[in-house]
Amino acid sequence: MIFFKRYVLISLFCFMLTVLLFACGKPKEGKVIISQQEFSVRQDSDHSWVIDAKGKVKNVGDADVKNVVVTGYCISCGEVLVMGAWFISNVPKTADEKDTIAYLPAGAEADFSFKGVAFMMDTSGKSPEKMPDKMQCKILSFETVQK
Repeated sequence: MIFFKRYVLISLFCFMLTVLLFACGKPKEGKVIISQQEFSVRQDSDHSWVIDAKGKVKNVGDADVKNVVVTGYCISCGEVLVMGAWFISNVPKTADEKDTIAYLPAGAEADFSFKGVAFMMDTSGKSPEKMPDKMQCKILSFETVQK
């Protein structure tokens, strides 16, 4: 009888320990990357040009994600308005200068597009000869969906 009680207690303890070990596993996480990016120049007015961006983001994580915010940066642009040179604004990004993807399942890919990565003013009215050297799209934030 004592042997049976010990056997039941040891079995119960091992079962509880196993349940606790498996319950404390690492939760699934989403991971989002920029899979494609493309920049284009658009004439905004007679004497101003804007660089816009479009591309694709991909969820390469194990879980679905939501509220993926993507924006672009011109690293080689100045912060001062100089005629004939690309510049960026030093104010926080507006809604037009970023894109939000509401929901992205694991393994899925979605398109994004936004305006206003960089700007140029030129009184001559001539189209810019080249785009800035260093531009990139970045993921500002996203939330992992907990199921």
